Amino acid sequence: MQDTLTTDQKVVANTRATTMKAAVVAAPKSVKIEETALPEPKAGQVRIRLEGCGLCASNIPVWEGREWFSYPIAAGNPGHEGWGRIDAVGEGVTTVKPGDRVAALSYNAYAEYDLADADKVVKLPESLVSKPFPGEPLGCAMNIFGRSDIRQGQTVAILGIGFLGALLVQLAKNAGARVIAVSQREFSLNVAKECGADEVIKMDDHYKIIEKVKGLTNGTFCERVIECTGKEWPLNLAGELTAERGRLIIAGFHQDGMRQVNIQLWNWRGLDVINAHERDPKEYINGIKAAVSAVEEGKIDPDRLYTHTYTLNNIDKAFENLTNRPDGFVKALITY
Repeated sequence: MQDTLTTDQKVVANTRATTMKAAVVAAPKSVKIEETALPEPKAGQVRIRLEGCGLCASNIPVWEGREWFSYPIAAGNPGHEGWGRIDAVGEGVTTVKPGDRVAALSYNAYAEYDLADADKVVKLPESLVSKPFPGEPLGCAMNIFGRSDIRQGQTVAILGIGFLGALLVQLAKNAGARVIAVSQREFSLNVAKECGADEVIKMDDHYKIIEKVKGLTNGTFCERVIECTGKEWPLNLAGELTAERGRLIIAGFHQDGMRQVNIQLWNWRGLDVINAHERDPKEYINGIKAAVSAVEEGKIDPDRLYTHTYTLNNIDKAFENLTNRPDGFVKALITY
């Protein structure tokens, strides 16, 4: 069989390491860096030497502790926004090879290496070789945007301007919509402006916000409203800001309990309510592929939103900042 690997790829493929460093959440608000066995790819899998992994707000319950979690958490978990280079492939893998730079849909990426199914990675083009690429959240933004059906000339309100909200501001503006950004922090409102928001409103007083949006829309409210906070109050506020026969898109991750919502209002206005989280891994991969194209084409610019970088050795500080969100914090990356 002809050897088609480059010299660099051969070096990567012939890695002799047998162990790796990984973060282990040992107990609520306690993380240790441990030396663990290097995982071996099974049939249909690849192993990725990770360059980095994004830190996701969905990690906060694991970090803070909830009664349904068992500790210690598996090594590298709950990291799921990794990217890097393939360094080994399992039996039957032909679509990718050692040396390929990829974004991955994997689940133990707070570590130097992680495994992924070969059909759950997306090759990254040379044009992005110098850029971090946490594929899962970028793909999530693309999928939510697709479910939102935003069109030119619409007025779109986006509640909660973190990483996801800021990307959606960019996407909505690129689609030709008028964007109203609603968020709590002055810093996040400035981020929304930088991403192209036409109007920004501080998320402080429920009724004042409603009246301001009513005034900005001549009393008709917004054809599209995207809720990105994952909290009950902004979810109900989002319903109030949605026009009759408009679309309310729930992009926030409501994982910490039940919600009370104003179904009477939603019903009276005839709202389409979209829960925009995908569960099919194929849809995540489609979203990541769309994100690659969007970054290449300049439809989104995530680089300005990567505000904080940490290593495994200070990942505890990363979790603390993710929870407390100091001024200037939008998106954190763990790099290796």
